[in-house]
Amino acid sequence: MKKTIFSTFLLLGTSSIKAQLSPVITSWLQNNTTTGTYYVNGNSTAQSNGILVNCQQVQYSSGSVYVSTTGIPAYPVGPFTGDGNPNNAGNQNAIFKFPLNPTVNTGSPTTVNMGNAAIYINGVAHFAFGDGVSWKSSTNAFAGGPLGGQGDNVWNRDAIKYEKLGFDCSKGHPAGTNYHHHQNPSAFDKDLIVISTICNLYDADGLYTINTAQHSPLIGFAYDGFPIYGAYAYANTDGTGGIVRMKSGYQLRNMIARTTNVAGATVSSGPPINATYPLGSFGLDYEWVAHTGDASYLDEHNGRICKTPEYPNGTYCYFATVDANHNSAFPYVLGPTFYGNKVVTKVTSITEPTTTYTTPILPPNAISEKEFNNMLVEIFPNPSSDLVAIKIGGLLKENLKIELLSTDGKIIKSTQINKGQSLAFFDLQAVYSGIYFVKISNLFYSNTKKIVVTKE
Repeated sequence: MKKTIFSTFLLLGTSSIKAQLSPVITSWLQNNTTTGTYYVNGNSTAQSNGILVNCQQVQYSSGSVYVSTTGIPAYPVGPFTGDGNPNNAGNQNAIFKFPLNPTVNTGSPTTVNMGNAAIYINGVAHFAFGDGVSWKSSTNAFAGGPLGGQGDNVWNRDAIKYEKLGFDCSKGHPAGTNYHHHQNPSAFDKDLIVISTICNLYDADGLYTINTAQHSPLIGFAYDGFPIYGAYAYANTDGTGGIVRMKSGYQLRNMIARTTNVAGATVSSGPPINATYPLGSFGLDYEWVAHTGDASYLDEHNGRICKTPEYPNGTYCYFATVDANHNSAFPYVLGPTFYGNKVVTKVTSITEPTTTYTTPILPPNAISEKEFNNMLVEIFPNPSSDLVAIKIGGLLKENLKIELLSTDGKIIKSTQINKGQSLAFFDLQAVYSGIYFVKISNLFYSNTKKIVVTKE
């Protein structure tokens, strides 16, 4: 049934493909001027790494899209010392080849293995739920990954559970120098219940901020070429029904010992289910359950066929699932298997004629002044005495100038929130008590918010 529905959506969309470029061409955040930053353990001032952030070039042919990227995000990365990771994010100097028109896999589903499984629109990699470590029944211990050796590859550890101490504030960390996310790429500090204290010292920044009132932005593409969205979408697959949270169809298995797989077949034994290894520690601790009649529950690949703002005629979409507290929910982004044919590759050069896509400067009528003024902006704390933060909701696709103004319009301080970021700060230690304004502007519009600075 799902393949028939998909074919119908595809046919409906064929006439519009020629009229406008595909989102797999236009959605990438491009940059050739701004460089990235990172944190040194214990120092809350980010250091420059001198590496360009986001994607540097997008080229496309009749069947493929090539994305050149450093793999470095616009938000600061690190530190990663909570679990002893000695690495830091480095320039990947990569070219990824995506299909212009992804295809459905009609055969056996392809497993989402270790390493790159998707690329976010800022060029940063996404990894599957596992961390490369699995239980080895012959030794009753973990093996593989950073521990060395080889586990049984049956009871694979959940990276979100086991590597939480090593994630930075943006929920990412590097494998070697390959910075990546295993889960929704938004800051820990913006979850409704905060489960990591790393943002207490380092900036609470990320690719985007969840907005429960809007359809989540398109945040990436999986290695089968199908798009990835955040956690909120239309309730119904036809684009109606209001905005609701997309829910994982996976739940913890009802079992007392780790001796069988989901199908009930006997497998090499895993560790006991106890306080040290509670249910949810391993991917095989979960099973997928259909929720007929509720379109907000996702399929076994963690997606569904539906209409979105970028695909008004419909396509298959993955979603970065979170629970009611906005904490990441298994399988986090991609299910254990891909929906489509895994064809995305990393190439060393482009060997066919292509057209270069340059992100256009949006004209004033691309977004109305009302829409700009209604942009979700948080300024906190307010009043403030030494530091004020400016947080942008949703996904920022253009650079914003942020200015601190006196009541007579004099610019006291100025900074910028870059595309693919959500946060900026003003240090107020040298600013006198009084009323000030934070001015937020793009090339066409501006908006101001009043703040109060208080000194003892």
